[in-house]
Amino acid sequence: MWYANSNLVVAISFILFFGILYYVGVHRKLGAALDARSERIRADLDQARRLREEAQKTFAEFERKRLEVEGQASEIIEHAKLEAERAAERAKLDIKEAVDRRLRSADEQIAMAEASAIAEVRNRAVQVAVAAAADVMKKRMPDKKADVLVGESIEAVGKRLN
Repeated sequence: MWYANSNLVVAISFILFFGILYYVGVHRKLGAALDARSERIRADLDQARRLREEAQKTFAEFERKRLEVEGQASEIIEHAKLEAERAAERAKLDIKEAVDRRLRSADEQIAMAEASAIAEVRNRAVQVAVAAAADVMKKRMPDKKADVLVGESIEAVGKRLN
């Protein structure tokens, strides 16, 4: 009996099963499904490759811009340092000039005060000398002659000292 051998029954069943699958066209559907899947995978890979290239380009552009901005920032920093040094030098010079001006002004004020004090002392000395001379003359001379001489002497001394 042909069905007594189980290997033969399994082999015939296997062949019949695959024959029915072939007749129904499962192999075409399976092939089409696999082809569609491989196309989707290929499209996904192509898209991933494009996205990767785009990302690399974008990264390279950002890296270039970053380096450019860093360069500009370092230039700005150097420029700011130079400007700060110049401003510090200008400030030092301005302060030195202001101190010099104040010293000159103080020297001028001292000289003016000194000249004023000397003039005041001279004027006071002249007044004292004139008053003393007038007093001495009044005591030694007669009144009329003394008045005339005192007036003339005061005028003469005033002209010589001023």
